[in-house]
Amino acid sequence: MKTTDNTMLITGGTSGLGLGLAQRFHAAGNTVIIAGRRADLLEEIVAAHPGMESIVLDVNDPGSITAAHASVTAAHPELNVLINMAGIMLPENLLDGSALSVAEDTITTNLLGPIRMLNAFVPFLVAQDEAVIMNVSSGLAFVPLPFTPTYNATKAAIHSYTQSLRVQLAESSVQVLELVPPAVQTALMGQTNDERAMPLEDYLSEVMTLIADRPESGEILVERVKFLRFAEADGRFDDVLAMLSSH
Repeated sequence: MKTTDNTMLITGGTSGLGLGLAQRFHAAGNTVIIAGRRADLLEEIVAAHPGMESIVLDVNDPGSITAAHASVTAAHPELNVLINMAGIMLPENLLDGSALSVAEDTITTNLLGPIRMLNAFVPFLVAQDEAVIMNVSSGLAFVPLPFTPTYNATKAAIHSYTQSLRVQLAESSVQVLELVPPAVQTALMGQTNDERAMPLEDYLSEVMTLIADRPESGEILVERVKFLRFAEADGRFDDVLAMLSSH
């Protein structure tokens, strides 16, 4: 993936990793379109970053995705990057019947959302030069945090889906990337000040360096996530799961 001169759409671009990457890519000389549900917040972010654009988009709503596809591709026929960043992470007590609603919401946002976005945008992107799809999984796709079972499951599914997508698009011009974050200091699960999580700016800097230095890499893995990503291959799965179970 080239780091500049792209036109990119980033879902979940109003906070956390999505906003952070949007700011980094914008500063690097890309045309960045952030997508989110709150028009007022989108307007505030765009006003603070001249040249950045926005669109109201709810990845839980197929009609919203259809409308966003029509609008973005008409305004930006050069669009060549889609980053599926929108996601939620909520705790679940599986002994409590109310956990089902959390599970359903998590699957709708974290799994159906990216699949619907891909269904809408892949036919457009395969006709572009130097196109990129970046799906965001998690280190927890590889060793689960028992406190958030459906989140882990959706991210494991995104990992698997991304591998299949990469194979199916292998003969096209589309590069398929998987961003695999560790715990990062964002509002997700209240981790903004969690000393066990990686500082956001450190994470963003390492990601941008990896993209620049290894443009052909399929997985974007900062050093801090590798203990999760390779736990099973290294024979450490049970130990890491036990560590996460104590959180």
